[in-house]
Amino acid sequence: MDSKSDKATGYQFGTFKGVYTPSILTILGVVMYLRFGWVLGNVGLAATLLIVTMATSITMITGLSLSALATNMKVKGGGAYYIISRSLGIEAGAAVGLPLFFAQALGVSFYIVGFSEAFVDVFPQFAAVKVGVITLLILTVIAYISADLALKTQYIVMAVIGASLVSFFAGGTYEGAVPAVTSVPPRESFWVVFAVFFPAVTGIEAGIAMSGDLKDSAKSLPRGTITAVATGYLVYMVIPVYLSIVIKNTDVLRDESMALVMRHVARWGLLIVLGIWAASLSSAMGALLGAPRTLQALARDRVIPRFIGRGFGKGDNPRIATAIAFFIGLSGVVMGELNLIAPILSMFFLTSYGVLNVSAGLEELTAPPSWRPKFRMPWIASFAGAFGCFAVMFMINAGATFVAAAVVFSVYFAMERRSLTAWWGDMRSGILMLIARNSVHALARRPPDERTWKPNILVLSGAPTSRWHLIDLASAISQGRSFVTVAAILPQDTDPVRISEISKTVADYIEKNDVSAIVKVHSAETPLVGACELAKAYGYGPLTPNTILLGASERAENFEQFATLIKQVHTHRQNLVMIRDGVDELELPDERSRIDVWWYGTQQNLGFMLALAHLLTRGGGWKHADFSIKSIVKTEADLEKTRERIEQFISKARVDAKAEVFVQSGERVEDSIKQHSRGADLVLMGLRAPDADESVQEYSVYYSQLLDRMQGLPPTAMVLASESIDFFGIFQQV
Repeated sequence: MDSKSDKATGYQFGTFKGVYTPSILTILGVVMYLRFGWVLGNVGLAATLLIVTMATSITMITGLSLSALATNMKVKGGGAYYIISRSLGIEAGAAVGLPLFFAQALGVSFYIVGFSEAFVDVFPQFAAVKVGVITLLILTVIAYISADLALKTQYIVMAVIGASLVSFFAGGTYEGAVPAVTSVPPRESFWVVFAVFFPAVTGIEAGIAMSGDLKDSAKSLPRGTITAVATGYLVYMVIPVYLSIVIKNTDVLRDESMALVMRHVARWGLLIVLGIWAASLSSAMGALLGAPRTLQALARDRVIPRFIGRGFGKGDNPRIATAIAFFIGLSGVVMGELNLIAPILSMFFLTSYGVLNVSAGLEELTAPPSWRPKFRMPWIASFAGAFGCFAVMFMINAGATFVAAAVVFSVYFAMERRSLTAWWGDMRSGILMLIARNSVHALARRPPDERTWKPNILVLSGAPTSRWHLIDLASAISQGRSFVTVAAILPQDTDPVRISEISKTVADYIEKNDVSAIVKVHSAETPLVGACELAKAYGYGPLTPNTILLGASERAENFEQFATLIKQVHTHRQNLVMIRDGVDELELPDERSRIDVWWYGTQQNLGFMLALAHLLTRGGGWKHADFSIKSIVKTEADLEKTRERIEQFISKARVDAKAEVFVQSGERVEDSIKQHSRGADLVLMGLRAPDADESVQEYSVYYSQLLDRMQGLPPTAMVLASESIDFFGIFQQV
């Protein structure tokens, strides 16, 4: 639902008055009377019929997609903007809606300039710009007062256009002066001609824009739109054939003096003049009614200041938005050139058509239970329509296409930064779910390998405020390119509502600190039991944690449970990163200055530690850290040989690190490590894997002794690589 009330607003027009009439009168408008001959003269009959078919096909597919969308929702004011924002979200709606409003407002000037051309052709003593400005003022006053009054005049307009077409087809001869073939301008390219012609078939925007004033938009929009497009196509296919029969040498139609060729072909030329005037004025009125309603809908969704969307009178007339549309239309009237305005309109209309098709295609493809349109459209047909829109844009003008795309994406990201809250649901979650579903299934069919390996980290941090350093480290490792889950364990009897509240609080806290992570709150008998349960069962398909990151337990009574957790993680082929810091909260500098990786132990652990250190130094606070690979040897004789081996590895592995080798200075290796890692911000050391037949009690003794030997070290990550990945192979690729 979009509001608390579904009370009817607006004029409650039917299909014929509210959709078909404004649509067909915009289709049979300025381009038909003033530019159809020019189109034929530039590209010939066959290409003209192709242009008509291509343009109408795009519009027809869009009309069918629109019908599917309209019959699945209650379409209110705003037309294309309303439909797109309710399907793809308010950001996408605004990204298309704002440029569309400017296109509709500029469309007003397009039709008025066409009227001025035709008027001045009959009365050359008047200036075209002055005629256009006066006409715009009169139409704006009518639209300002009442949309109902404006639409009532369209029945008269339809009758005049019908009479003009009868007069045209009843003529059969050309009575005007034919210019010399050598004097006509050179031919324009196919796509330039297409761009000038395309606004002729954009009349469906006039019907869509009146959606908020329809009695039953779900029925009226598809019926009125499709009927109007079909009528326009029939007329547009017949006119060029008839012209080519009457005028044998169609090259002369490129001349400016031939712009009103229909008048000279018709039996009663005055009816053609009246038809041009009526069609251009009614089209201008349709655009002048539609553009403010798009702006009104944007304002009521808080995309722009709300006062702009204020409605007046019984019909909720958007008078402030109408005034804004007037000034934009005025700029186009002053510009005063049909062939200059038309391509601009084509770009933005094609953009809105393309996104409408994408919306319908995605709705049909994701097929949520809420998608139950009375009119169904195959998703592949909608996507084909979208592809046609964007392909035609590119062919018309690649540069303008990129500019249009830049405008759309700029508005989208600006709206996203504003974090607008919509009170309706859209299909973005459904799209993401479809992508996730397909991705998960594809991942499940591909075994992990060192070429594409990334850490999927489960952080057993508890309350983030107390052990933030664990979350911070996990975020630094992932760099926003892999999954991080922040887990907290609550007592077994915690109320589910309370779990949900805590989960929301933790998620908000993490987001506020600019960390990209999923939150999982779990209840269990004890924190360590809960940690074991999560490590074992959390995840979906291939998206299960491959790396468990947690703080080392310092309490002797927990050592056996902790040893159980380590053995379980190792048995389930998960990697372990255990942080020993010696204080409740690890304080690290904003710019981390040094990471020490100790080269000893198993090759698997060493490869995993190097991978972690490399990931840390790719960005964030650790980006400028000195990365050192260190090793201890027993004698001076081994010193140089070991250093050369490490330096060769660094060179082949393409890691930014330096090699440091030391002779053991005490009875224990740990004493030398303490000596040479003094001042480091993070030390990475290997952790012995539990033997298959080793009991929990035996491994807990090893764990206890390890903690004792590590006393006095800087913040240390004890690493155990158990995943079925050749971590060393990550650095041995060619």
